[in-house]
Amino acid sequence: MTPGAAAAAVSGDHRPLRARATLRLAAGMALAVALVSVLAMGLGYRLVETRLTEAQRALLSADMDSLAALYEQRRIIALREAIDFRIAADGPEMLLLMDRNGTVLAGTLEAWPAGLTAEGKTFTVDPAQEFRSDGGHWLVVARELPGGFPLLVGRSLAPVDATLAALRQGMAVLLAAILAIGAGVGWVAARWVMRRIGRVNALADRVASGQLDARLSGPRSGDEFGLLETHVHGMLDRIEALNRATHRLSDTIAHEMRTPLNRMLRKLDKIEGQEEVTAEVRAEMHQAIRVFDSLLDISRAEADQGGGGLVPVDISAVVAEVWDLYEALAEDKGLTTGAEIKPGLTVLGDRHLIAQMVANLLDNAIKYCAPGDSLRLVLSGRDRAVLRVVDTGPGLPDEMKSEAFERFTRAERDRAKGIKGHGLGLALVRAIAMRHGARLTLPRVEKGLTVEIAWPRELG
Repeated sequence: MTPGAAAAAVSGDHRPLRARATLRLAAGMALAVALVSVLAMGLGYRLVETRLTEAQRALLSADMDSLAALYEQRRIIALREAIDFRIAADGPEMLLLMDRNGTVLAGTLEAWPAGLTAEGKTFTVDPAQEFRSDGGHWLVVARELPGGFPLLVGRSLAPVDATLAALRQGMAVLLAAILAIGAGVGWVAARWVMRRIGRVNALADRVASGQLDARLSGPRSGDEFGLLETHVHGMLDRIEALNRATHRLSDTIAHEMRTPLNRMLRKLDKIEGQEEVTAEVRAEMHQAIRVFDSLLDISRAEADQGGGGLVPVDISAVVAEVWDLYEALAEDKGLTTGAEIKPGLTVLGDRHLIAQMVANLLDNAIKYCAPGDSLRLVLSGRDRAVLRVVDTGPGLPDEMKSEAFERFTRAERDRAKGIKGHGLGLALVRAIAMRHGARLTLPRVEKGLTVEIAWPRELG
């Protein structure tokens, strides 16, 4: 797998659902619609319940009015006859009339219901009470008429309860349908949006892996996503043009300056009698040529980003070979050395570039460390190869760590100490790491400098 493909595989395709903004938005919209629907249905339910209860109350009020009219005419006798008549007609009412001793004079009940208290002495419907018994749910008016005659008149609320139960069932089905339809529509919309955004993300992954010439295929639509793709293409065209111009200028300067410098070196060989001067000039010119060679190496590594041309490389063997060469140099300078290299690690890479990168890191550490400092190299790996070069030298000032891998970056203290260098070593390390799709970091340490390079998932 190339670094670009690896980056694409790690991108949004495998994120958990909760990490996808479009799905969260769709779920939020579906929940908002469901919440509004629940509120609307709850309001409707309360309205229907109130209307049905009021209808029963109106019937109960009519019953009380008719009984009041009879009571005005013939008192208890008229009430008793009216209750018997309604019972014979098998009406849906609860009726009970008792004397002052608790004897039932007429009614549908054999005794006064437990827990029900007579309130007031008039035939008004207020206050009315809801009463539940084994026989059902009732809206009742309980009175004690003059002379101590308890009267109970009630209307069944069973039709109301049945209607409300059917309404609740219908609302539950409707809510389930709203949730299902909302989730379905939200999922389709989210998938469409994710597909459009995924095109741009895939392009960004390819560009991040070094393919500056990557572009989206197919025609672009006239909506906002199409406009975004157009802007991204325009931005990439501009970046690619500037990058080509920068590399072309860098390569041209390096090539054009190295040629006359080599020519001047050959002429210096013909000068006689000024050996010390010519030696100094020759050393300076060799140093300038090395700078141009480093710039060319960096440009070539950056130009080759994207993973093409890489082959399986035994990185353990390459690192061990480079360490064998530099361990002696470190010990000659008085450094304490040590290496831990896990055998058999394989990565996709360029053997020469990997060796050059490790050599630059070790050379940089040896250059800046003083006698008595330590230098360690660690190559480990489980699912990926990780290289760490650790030294206890002066390290980097905190303000320089963000630009440590830029070209010509050097600390002022190193210039003051006369340490030679041009600040290109770590820049080349970064270019080679990017060429391999590796992640380059500077872990925080108490003393010295640690450079860590983590390759993409190893092959074996």
